[in-house]
Amino acid sequence: RDAHSAAERAASAVAARMSAAEEARTRVGVQIAEAEAALAASIARLDALPSADADDGLAALKETVAAARREAAERRAEVEAIAAERRRVQQRAAEIKAEREAWTSRRDGAATRIADLSARRGEVEEERVALEPRPDQIAEERSALRVTLSTAEARARSAADALAAAETAHREADQAARAALHRLSQAREEAARAGARLESAREKIAASAARIMEARGLTPHELAVALSGVPRSPAEEVEARLARALAARERLGPVNLRAEQDLAEAEASGAALLAERDDLTEAIAKLRAAVRSLNQEGRGRLLAAFERVDANFRKLFETLFEGGEARLELVESDDPLEAGLEVIARPPGKKPQTLSLLSGGEQALTALALVFGVFLTNPAPVCVLDEVDAPLDDANVERFCALLSDMSSRTTTRFLTVTHNPITMAHMDRLLGVTMSERGVSQLVSVDLQTAERLAEAV
Repeated sequence: RDAHSAAERAASAVAARMSAAEEARTRVGVQIAEAEAALAASIARLDALPSADADDGLAALKETVAAARREAAERRAEVEAIAAERRRVQQRAAEIKAEREAWTSRRDGAATRIADLSARRGEVEEERVALEPRPDQIAEERSALRVTLSTAEARARSAADALAAAETAHREADQAARAALHRLSQAREEAARAGARLESAREKIAASAARIMEARGLTPHELAVALSGVPRSPAEEVEARLARALAARERLGPVNLRAEQDLAEAEASGAALLAERDDLTEAIAKLRAAVRSLNQEGRGRLLAAFERVDANFRKLFETLFEGGEARLELVESDDPLEAGLEVIARPPGKKPQTLSLLSGGEQALTALALVFGVFLTNPAPVCVLDEVDAPLDDANVERFCALLSDMSSRTTTRFLTVTHNPITMAHMDRLLGVTMSERGVSQLVSVDLQTAERLAEAV
């Protein structure tokens, strides 16, 4: 409501100013008409003058006409100023109307919200009334549940006693069953071990018969008959001799007929690998030496360039701000190749602070000083500045234009500035723009301001 009242008061003031402007415009129109009538009368009197006094009358009439023209020009300027003021007043009236409509919309929305909240309040009140007897019902249900719980606890204790007796009987029966199962498993294990021994003996007999058949071509029975008259050595001695013969055969291992050739190839490959290792070691040492040399030279060049840019940046900053001080610092590392760059600036009347803490215009001027400082260190043929004067006020734009002129005179760089600021355009040597004299047809227009200034002076 306060904002709405303020908007209405502002609208009334704007309407009053519009009325005053309209009256002033009417008054100036009347004055212009009177001046034109006086001019026409003066011309008529000039025509009516006799030829003898023509020169004196003509001079007087020229002065009158010049005064009338000056007055007419002043009146036209006043009319144009009043028209501009009227346009501003109409624009402000439109803004106030839009604000008023916005506040009206918000007021209607607030009324709808209040109605919704009132309805919700009624629903909550009905729900509260419906829930008022609920605590008593809950207390009754709690009492009933307590009685039921007591009964259930008694029944649970009785069931627990019965369960304990049943568990005792079950444990005794389980112990007897486990003892019987243990005896049964022992008997089964004994039978399984006997069967395994029998099967192993049968397999050994079959294997021995196969070895005898393979070695002698006889069955065990035929071999026993053939050896019935031969004296026998003890079994332990025979087993020992057999084990020694098998171990001697295993120690011989497989015979490799290409061992000498493989050895020669391995020695040649080893020599080649050693040569490659030496070459790689030498190349790594050379690369490391080159990297150290490059890093050392890069640090020197970087520090030298940093000092030049820092000196140029300090001077340009003082020029742009007409005082203060600024500097560049390498941070986050002692190695210049890995360090970051921090911009410390102190405009006149402020404490030193980083670039991010400055205002938008101060940041723009500081950035321009840094860019031009780099250009002074290593000039380029062309420098394009795109809307760099957008965040600057008129005074700072003048400083920027002065710095741009100084840079143009000190270097061979051509500066191309994209801007919509009339002050910046007034300081340029040549203007390039696009105009649309016919709808849908764009045309490039170029204006040489220096030539235009010389023509204006000649005229």
